[in-house]
Amino acid sequence: MKIVLTDAQTVVDASVRADCLSEFGEVIQHGLLRYEEVCEAVADADMIICNKTVLDEKSLRLADHLKYIGLFATGYNNIDIDFCRKRGITVCNAGSYSTDAVAQHTFALILEHYSSTALYNSYVHEGRWKRSPTFSPFIYPLHELSGKTLGIVGLGSIGQAVARIALAFNMRVIAYNRSERNVPHVTQVSLEKLLRESDIVTAHCPLNKDSSGMFNKNTFALMKEGALFVNTARGGVMVEEDLRDALLSGHLGGACIDVLSTEPMEEDCVMMSAPHCIMTPHIAWAPLETRLRLMNIVAENIRAYLNGAPQNVVS
Repeated sequence: MKIVLTDAQTVVDASVRADCLSEFGEVIQHGLLRYEEVCEAVADADMIICNKTVLDEKSLRLADHLKYIGLFATGYNNIDIDFCRKRGITVCNAGSYSTDAVAQHTFALILEHYSSTALYNSYVHEGRWKRSPTFSPFIYPLHELSGKTLGIVGLGSIGQAVARIALAFNMRVIAYNRSERNVPHVTQVSLEKLLRESDIVTAHCPLNKDSSGMFNKNTFALMKEGALFVNTARGGVMVEEDLRDALLSGHLGGACIDVLSTEPMEEDCVMMSAPHCIMTPHIAWAPLETRLRLMNIVAENIRAYLNGAPQNVVS
């Protein structure tokens, strides 16, 4: 069994290793293959394990022995599922491995927006508190979360975890989801109602044909004046130019984003000119404990597949 990792460095480091996969066969690790390198690198693979590598008809055209693709991720929009079905290739993702981590990071971003912690930390370390005439200088905005309305778009496991945290902050929680979900103390509403009533709109939906670009100039225009937009889902669910414009106009009070449509960020990314925007480099999912859990799930997925009872199957 030959197992090829196409973008190992997106998960593996000195603390998180792929050694556990060796029990299933020969493991070939590539740090980060370019798209044009994938085809030859996986030509004789029985299994491919990847995170964000694009695996489609072109990159898999020589992989005649390929029977299994395992994902270091929950999302699988980088995999040509129709092609895999035609070729009889089983595709398994790592569902729910990062639920708590992404929910935690979502609120880290929200709290930074409302508490200005990094700004005040810089204020102190720059020596400015020493020169303050008062013991509590109100230099940057400070607001409570209690009593505010959080609108969650996508009420899956991450959306529900975010809801539980919001309720602990004594927030009102409303949500939009394509199907009905029974979540205690969370009221499901239409997307328009959510946008109009929420002080914070946070995206937790998968990227697909229905969600692609759903946060755009029309969507942002429906949001409350001064509202906060948060995206720790996928960059493709928002139109970055429209978000930038909504921030420049002052209609939105801020944005907190962990994802972009092109990653790493491009040199001319429009979000670099967006005011009141907190950005992190797609790291919501990546705490040490989360990546260790992820590696174990990927190994268990392989074991289940080899035992004839595949789990977390998406194709």
